[in-house]
Amino acid sequence: MPAVTTLADAVRTRIGAALAGTDAELARRYPGDRATRQPVHTVYVPADAFDAGTVRTWGDQALAALDTHAPDPAVFGAVLGLNGELAADVYDLVRAKLRREPVEDLRIDFEDGYGVRPDAEEDAAAVAAARTVTATVADGTAPPYLGIRMKCMEAAVRDRGIRTLDLFLTTLLDGGALPDGLLLTLPKVTFPEQVAAMADLCEEFERAAGLPERRLGFEIQIETTQAILGPDGTATVPRLIDAARGRATSLHYGTFDYSAACGVSAAHQSLDHPAADHAKAVMQVAAAGTGVRLSDGSTNVLPVGSTADVHSAWRLHHGLVRRSLARAYYQGWDMHPAHLPTRYAATYAFYREGLAAATARLAAYTADSAGAADSAGAATSAVLDEPATARALAAYLLRGLDCGALTPDELPAPTTLAALAGR
Repeated sequence: MPAVTTLADAVRTRIGAALAGTDAELARRYPGDRATRQPVHTVYVPADAFDAGTVRTWGDQALAALDTHAPDPAVFGAVLGLNGELAADVYDLVRAKLRREPVEDLRIDFEDGYGVRPDAEEDAAAVAAARTVTATVADGTAPPYLGIRMKCMEAAVRDRGIRTLDLFLTTLLDGGALPDGLLLTLPKVTFPEQVAAMADLCEEFERAAGLPERRLGFEIQIETTQAILGPDGTATVPRLIDAARGRATSLHYGTFDYSAACGVSAAHQSLDHPAADHAKAVMQVAAAGTGVRLSDGSTNVLPVGSTADVHSAWRLHHGLVRRSLARAYYQGWDMHPAHLPTRYAATYAFYREGLAAATARLAAYTADSAGAADSAGAATSAVLDEPATARALAAYLLRGLDCGALTPDELPAPTTLAALAGR
């Protein structure tokens, strides 16, 4: 007997037509994750200190810090609270990472870390940076992601920032093509109009240079209170994302500028201050589902000096990175080579500690989804995961694989993970 319904087909048709605009708006504003690798950090290097050996120098200095202050897994593990097999695995993986790929994302800084210089000097630095990027990409020594942080869109430095961006991009094109991992950072954003202006710049450059549409995207640094809460009392972050017209790749929290703007005294400016947590919570909710990623900021406590001083700074940095990861901020900024050991240690421990549980839950979810159950008809796991959680579990494992914390032989089939994660 055919199923009997009450509503006429015309009702469904009318409802569908009424929501067609909403459907399109949802698809435009919330396309979902970009389904690509996200670097675990951004290394910040002033433009006048950047050269072809920067990445290798950072790796060598990070290894030297380990050799001097934590020459074996037991010492390193004791400093960071890692024990036994986990400490040994993490230590070996960190050393291998520092030899193979010490920096995942490098930002050549023309803003605060570079300052105001004579125009001829900054012109030369922008051209030199681009030529070095081209050379390192060609010889395979460049990190997977790299780019520049230009000066902001405020009136005093706007023209200088635009010129530096133009010189950098033009010189890259003169050398062949834009790198696949190119990233641009717009700092000290206050109003959506500044983001819209950056989007206009990208569009104009693409048109003038004959680049494909939307080839250029950019990161928005959240360093001002107005970027979180506007003068009318509404949240600004969604308006910033919208103003980018699909070009915003990520939101980067600026620890010290934002903290200072909130009146936080220097001794208490940190990633874990309540003011920081509030800003990042707003960023997180605003960016969810948009494809725009989040990055936490940095710590200014450097691992230098005596072994006791280095260990203290390492414990602080390790704890802050681990805290960020637990809060789903999967990227941060590193300011010194000796931060790299604890960046990777915290990241690797985070993924390795959850490996067994995540793979078991995914296996149970996959089995239950296929209709498998035990003889009593119960689910195959004590945890009943929803599809959204299965996506999160798969994404967690893929993030661990991307950064080197996990190996392919420890994980389910790549095609299964990619399908579950929506990649």
